Order: sequence, then C-alpha cells, then structure tokens
Amino acid sequence: MWEEGSDSTRVEGDSTTVECNKVSALRESIILETDMSGVAASPRRAAWLAVFSVSMGLLEAAVVVYLRELYYPEGFRFPLVPLPARITAVEVVREATTLFMLLAVAVVSGRDRVDRFFLFGFMFGVWDLVYYGGLWLFLGWPSSLLEWDVLFLIPLPWLGPVVYPMSISCLLIGGFVVAEVSERRGRPLRPTNREWLVAICGALAIVVAFCWNWKAVSELRVPDGFPVTLFAGGVVLGVVPFVRAAMRARGSVGEA
Repeated sequence: MWEEGSDSTRVEGDSTTVECNKVSALRESIILETDMSGVAASPRRAAWLAVFSVSMGLLEAAVVVYLRELYYPEGFRFPLVPLPARITAVEVVREATTLFMLLAVAVVSGRDRVDRFFLFGFMFGVWDLVYYGGLWLFLGWPSSLLEWDVLFLIPLPWLGPVVYPMSISCLLIGGFVVAEVSERRGRPLRPTNREWLVAICGALAIVVAFCWNWKAVSELRVPDGFPVTLFAGGVVLGVVPFVRAAMRARGSVGEA
C-alpha cells in the first residue's frame, strides 16, 4: 500500500512539473511574440509619427501665414515689424507648447530614453521641413534657401538662413533612421555618457550660432552674417558621437 501511494505521489509530482513547464514555455512564447510584433510594428510607428509631424508642420505654416498676412502684407523681410508685447507672449507660448507636444508623443511612443530622443528628433525634423514646405506652398516663401528667418524666440530670438535649420532637420531624421535600422538588426545604438556630453556641447554651439544675431530683432535691423564656422563646429561635435556609437554597434570601434 505504501509503495503504491509513493508511486502515485511521484506521478502526480511529475505531472505537476510537466504542467508548470508547459505554462512557462507558453509564457515565454507569448513574450517572444510580443517583442517580435513590437519590432515588426516599428515601420508602422514611424509612419504614424510622420503623419502627426506632417500635420503639425502644415498647421504651424498656416498659423504663420495668418501672422504674415497681418504684419507683412507685402512679404516677410528684415528689419522685422515690431510686434505688440501681447502677441509676442502668445508666440512664445505657442512655440513652447509645440515642443511639449512633440516631447509628449515621443515619451509615449518610445521604447526607452535613447529611443525617445531619436523619436523626438525625427518628429522635429519632419515638422520643420514640412513647415518650410508649407510656407513655400502657401506664400511662395522662401524663394531661396539663403533667406533669413526667425526660427524661435526661446530663450532669445534664433535667426538664420533657412538652409541651416533645414540641414539640422535632415540630420535628425537621418539619425532616427540609423537608430531604427540598428535596433531592428539587434544592434541598438547606445552612445556612452562621454559621447552624450560631446553631443550636448555641439547642440549648445548650434544654439549659440542661431542666437548670434538676436539683437537684430530688438534693434529692428538686418542681421549680420551668420557664424558658419561656429555652426559647422557644433554640427561636427553633435554628429561624430552618434557616428561612433553606430560604428560600435556594428563592432567597428571600442568604447573609448
């Protein structure tokens, strides 16, 4: 009787172990399928984010069309027409909320912090290019990529020929594409802390270049020449760290 009970207990234990193994295998299969579906959905994610960014770019262009019809009926040009303080404050709020909208979508859509950074850059780049495309479509402006524009008002007015912000936008979109391809190949692009620091220094140099002529707005004059050397140096500092990270993801360079 004891031996029969022992055999029965052993059989029940083995059966329980088998069932646990089946549940564990099913769970791992579900997780794997979820991860694979997430990777496979990345082109769809990029497409919808592009739709969002294009819509925002055209909306931004429409707002600027209204402003220019009110304040520049004969065409936008420097020196600028002084805006009432109330309208300037509204413009600052509009710019800030636009950036927060892009940031919010990137945070919700991103896999991690690095992915969110590239998503924000991608949406910003598409938004900016579509914005200028919308102005050209609605107003025939800019007639040249060397035409000067007011880019931002936060924290100081950003000024420069449109070719420079558009080139930054192209770089941001290109960075997103590289990061997505690396991620899908199982070689995620992960810059080191030192590389992030160098990239931030480059971004600050670019911002300084755009703010170089900020006094031209308050002094109601035509901007001086754009600091191309400073801008180019900032671009190099901003791009090289990510190039190194991409090369490291492919196994071409080390961590140093």
